[in-house]
Amino acid sequence: MEDGARGIKVLKTRRAGDGREHREAAQHQGSPMNEHWKCRVAIWLACLGCSAHAATDPTVPPTQSVAGQSQADWSKVWWQWAASFDQSDSPITDQTGELCGAKQSGPVWFLAGTYGTHRTVRLCKVPRGKHLFFPLINYVVTRPLDREVDCGSVMHNAARLTDGAHALILEVDGKRVERLGAFRQASKCFNIAELSTPKQFVFPSAANGYYVMLKPLGPGTHVINFGGALPGMLQAVTYTVVVE
Repeated sequence: MEDGARGIKVLKTRRAGDGREHREAAQHQGSPMNEHWKCRVAIWLACLGCSAHAATDPTVPPTQSVAGQSQADWSKVWWQWAASFDQSDSPITDQTGELCGAKQSGPVWFLAGTYGTHRTVRLCKVPRGKHLFFPLINYVVTRPLDREVDCGSVMHNAARLTDGAHALILEVDGKRVERLGAFRQASKCFNIAELSTPKQFVFPSAANGYYVMLKPLGPGTHVINFGGALPGMLQAVTYTVVVE
C-alpha cells in the first residue's frame, strides 16, 4: 500500500497548482502507479487461480499416505475386501448399490468396480468424513493352483497386464480430473484371501492398476463417474454418493 499512497499524495499536491500542470503530472505519475497495481493484481489473481484449483481438486495425491498407509497398500486392502465376498453378495456384482456398505469400516470407504463390461449405476450412502478409494481399472494376479511361483513373477505379470490401460476417466460432480496416468499403484505381494471366511492363504498375490483416493466429500449428494479400459476389459461405473 505504501507505493499507492505516495502516488495519491503527489496527485493531491498537484491539484493546488495549474490545471494543465496537474493533467501532465497525473499522466506521468498515474501511468507507473497503474502498471504497478496491474502487476500486483495479476499476481494476486494468478495465486487465487492456483489456490482455487488446489481447493477444488477432490483427489488425494497418489504418493500421499492416508491413515498411515500408502495408496499402494490401500489397493491391496481393496482387493482383500473385494475377494472376501461370494459372487452372489459381492459389491462388485451389485447392480444397484444396495451392498455398498458391506464390510466397510475405518477412515476409508471402498467403492466397487465391476466384473463385466456393461456400465453400472449405483446409489451409495456414505458416512461423512470418509475418504473414498476405488479403481479406475485394475488387475490382480494370484498364484496358480498347480505350481509354485515367486513373488517377483506375480508382480511382473500384474504390471504387464495393466500396461495397456487407456481411456481412463474420473468425473466428480461434473468436473473432470486430468492426468490420471499418475494414479497407477503397484502392490507388494500379499494374501488376497486374508479377509475370507474361513480364512485362506493365497500367496503370493499382487495387484496393479489405477486407483483414486478422494478426499472426504461434503454432506449431500455427489455424482462420481469413473472407469478405464485394458485389452479385453472395460469398466464404466457411476455412483450417486449420498454423504450423511
